[in-house]
Amino acid sequence: MRRRRARTGTLLAAAALLAGLLGTGGSAAGAGGVRGEALVHAAGAAPQNAVQNAVQGENCDTGTSLPPKQQVGARIQEIRKRGYLIVGVDQSAYNWGYRDSQTGRIEGFDIDLARAVAQSVLGDPDKVRLKTVATADRVKLLQAQPQPIDLIARAMTITCDRLAQISFSAPYFKVSQRVVAPKAAHARSVAEALGGKRVCAALNSSSHNELKANPHGAASVVTPDNQLDCLVLMELGEADATLSDSSLAAAMVAQDQTMELAGESFLPTYMGVGMNKNDTDLVAWVNQVLVDWRNSGGWQASYDRWLRPGMGDPGPYRPW
Repeated sequence: MRRRRARTGTLLAAAALLAGLLGTGGSAAGAGGVRGEALVHAAGAAPQNAVQNAVQGENCDTGTSLPPKQQVGARIQEIRKRGYLIVGVDQSAYNWGYRDSQTGRIEGFDIDLARAVAQSVLGDPDKVRLKTVATADRVKLLQAQPQPIDLIARAMTITCDRLAQISFSAPYFKVSQRVVAPKAAHARSVAEALGGKRVCAALNSSSHNELKANPHGAASVVTPDNQLDCLVLMELGEADATLSDSSLAAAMVAQDQTMELAGESFLPTYMGVGMNKNDTDLVAWVNQVLVDWRNSGGWQASYDRWLRPGMGDPGPYRPW
């Protein structure tokens, strides 16, 4: 009966998402196994040529970004002339970027970060327009001309492939790859959870790219546009497991307590704010926002509000 209620709740959430009314869904409890993975990385004070060198090849430095600096350039001027910041976000990632069914507002950790950028650039955290974007569309939206968005704050992992196409802020969270599977599967390792199974990963996500490079024995891979769809597919019995980064994996487990994090974490990396490669003034500005957000206690307050119930204490990765 409990399983049926959880499945029904997520199906209703998916239906509401299509109507723009996604609710919180489920409890924040039960997302163990990711304790201590939170991180605000010291803003990478690297000169421009060092950043360019760092993105070359498969062994790029995903922790490198421009030095934090508040200097008005072309992109900052355009944002101020327009009067608001346009940020690509999620509306289905529980506690990261999700639409509250009671208020209709999109809220979460990434949304707090978006508002901190708006406060810094425009002097008002409410001078921001949140544009929901699919996982699969993030990079192409940042590359589009004219640019439909200024930046993306959407649990976006920094990868070498993406660094060749767009720019990232300094990291603001440490993540790794994790498997989500039904508790009834009793998977004790990644190999058990994925081997011979129907595995789900959001299209063009870092997890999708990992499965293309190494299927980990998966019998098949399904790639919907968004991560929430993977949870729905598992609840419908149309997928056996989901590969995701640890932040979104924890959110999925928080939404449905019949699911768990299965096996070990692997491929540690970082999350960052995505921006267009030409917007160097905005990249440096966002890096300064991250420094200020960390030092003011804003990062910790947002973590405590949205993520601590499911992820525990940030632990030894606390950057201050």
